[in-house]
Amino acid sequence: MENILLLVNVVLAVILIIVILLQKSEGGALGIGVSQESYMFSRTAGDFLTKVTAVIATLFIICSLSLTIISRGDIATESSVIDKIEESSGEVPKIPENNN
Repeated sequence: MENILLLVNVVLAVILIIVILLQKSEGGALGIGVSQESYMFSRTAGDFLTKVTAVIATLFIICSLSLTIISRGDIATESSVIDKIEESSGEVPKIPENNN
């Protein structure tokens, strides 16, 4: 199950990257050859790609969260990292008396 979700997650990531790269840039600050005429005709394509991007991003997040939940079952929760650090550092370092 975990391998299938991992494969689905990678496929969703690639599809998400492709859909994002297909979208038209709306960076109007540069003013590079964007006319109102081409903007009006590409409006519906932009809306469709925006919705597709939102759906794929939601699926990607759900898949990532489910992978995290499934993989947590394999982790042994015997002790925390802080407990291990406290056990290994038995001595407290001494502060030098003279800093000169």
